[in-house]
Amino acid sequence: MKSNRFKYVFVAFVIAIMIFAIFKFRSEQEKQKAEQTQVQTSTEQKNTQITLGISSFDSMNPILSQNKNVQDISRLIYEPLISLTSDYKAEGCLAKEWAKQGTTSYLIKLKETIRWSDGEKFTADDVKFTIDKLKEGNSIYSSQVQAISSIDIVDDYTVKINLSEEVPFFEYQLTFPIMSSQYFLDKEFNPNIVPVGTGMYKVSDIQSSYLVLTKNESWWNTKVSLTLDKITVNLYSSIGEMYNTFKMGNLDMIATQNSNLQDYIGVIGYAAKEMKGREHDFLAFNTQNYFLSKTEVRKAISYSVDKANLISSIFNNRYEISSFPLDYGSWLYQEQNASLGYNPEQAKQILTENGWTFRNQYWQKTENYKTQKLTLNLLVKASDSTRVAVAQNIKAQLDAQGIYINIIQASNEQYNTFLTNKNYDIALCSMNLSISPNLTTFFGNNNLANYQTEETTNLMNEIKNTTDETIMKNDVKRLGEIYKNEAPYLSLYNNKFIVAYSTGLVGEVTPNWYNLFYHIEGWYK
Repeated sequence: MKSNRFKYVFVAFVIAIMIFAIFKFRSEQEKQKAEQTQVQTSTEQKNTQITLGISSFDSMNPILSQNKNVQDISRLIYEPLISLTSDYKAEGCLAKEWAKQGTTSYLIKLKETIRWSDGEKFTADDVKFTIDKLKEGNSIYSSQVQAISSIDIVDDYTVKINLSEEVPFFEYQLTFPIMSSQYFLDKEFNPNIVPVGTGMYKVSDIQSSYLVLTKNESWWNTKVSLTLDKITVNLYSSIGEMYNTFKMGNLDMIATQNSNLQDYIGVIGYAAKEMKGREHDFLAFNTQNYFLSKTEVRKAISYSVDKANLISSIFNNRYEISSFPLDYGSWLYQEQNASLGYNPEQAKQILTENGWTFRNQYWQKTENYKTQKLTLNLLVKASDSTRVAVAQNIKAQLDAQGIYINIIQASNEQYNTFLTNKNYDIALCSMNLSISPNLTTFFGNNNLANYQTEETTNLMNEIKNTTDETIMKNDVKRLGEIYKNEAPYLSLYNNKFIVAYSTGLVGEVTPNWYNLFYHIEGWYK
């Protein structure tokens, strides 16, 4: 009896284990099925198409187009010898490596596995063909090859570029798109032709109102897997039409230096990245002037200018305060501040400490038995009403501090002549910053401030002749310290570069004014 009871218990135990195993197996199957369904659903929901726009379209040939929208989008189709990272550092693209051979020649080694989207090989002939076209034309990139006197083809994948003069950071000039010489053997080089490229996408269809980009199956970078299968680029007759389309949610990204963008697209329904643009305004102090040769005067002026007031009253807070020409995010100059800051009390103190007295609302100083009031001329272009307003604001601020300013409104021709001849006390200057971190304008020979010391000369020479990044960073840091402590210039502000994009765009969006499409390989909607 006991034996039968034991047998029944054992059978029941075995049956229970079998039921549990079956239940566990089915649970695992259902879990795997649910996970597969979830993955499948996620894949099905991932939209691998986006829509961009170009206003006032002229040509898809990037070295003939004068349109910034075209140049932005063409980076997806055409590639340069040298490209820039998101912090503006030069890196090889079609070029495998490059070396400076003397002051005026560069040897460029090309990547050997690159093909054009039509399957033809990319070679040194394409590089020479492109440079020749740029030198004979009026491309926006033509200025980047002006210093090239000749180009020698060493072999299929090596070129030697000879310069007519030394150009610091010349590799930054090699960021223009390369064209295929073979493609144009039987075609005219005109704006109506859409050239082949070596980039991640190619133009697969072009109509009067749009063009379509699809993956370039011949793209050389096999390590990168592109998520986006198709990019539609709508063509608009005006920038206003493109802004309105974006506002309606029918474009995924727009980029502009228009500080009034919010007036067109509003402030909601999209994400945006704002960064310093290329337009840089600054004061150049002529250090050969009697007053401005004195460091304390230059520093007192710098302490007395409220940049925030300028930006608020003149630009409605749509510009950004600047302290140094390279403070837009350059890898060479980060997390530093070359500005003395707004401190009117410090301005008074530094003048007092150096023998100046404040009398009858003016600062004055007696030297060699002669008393002179601190009065200076400020040069500005008469035709630039915005800069005239800036000059008037600066005058009001400095007058209130006892530093009298007389504004000289010059014609464009006069202004340029005054700058060339250094015939000014203070000049209000505006420049579009180069993609190169070259500081020759500020510290090179015959610079705008007439400021040159043995140290700055040595620093500039070392920067242009070294490839050691640590030395370069330290030297630029030191130049920033001199810019601040010796105050030969006063950086004022930069305009803003704005990239607005759909909140539905998934992926890492990290643009700068050189390239909108860093990390595009991971984008989707």
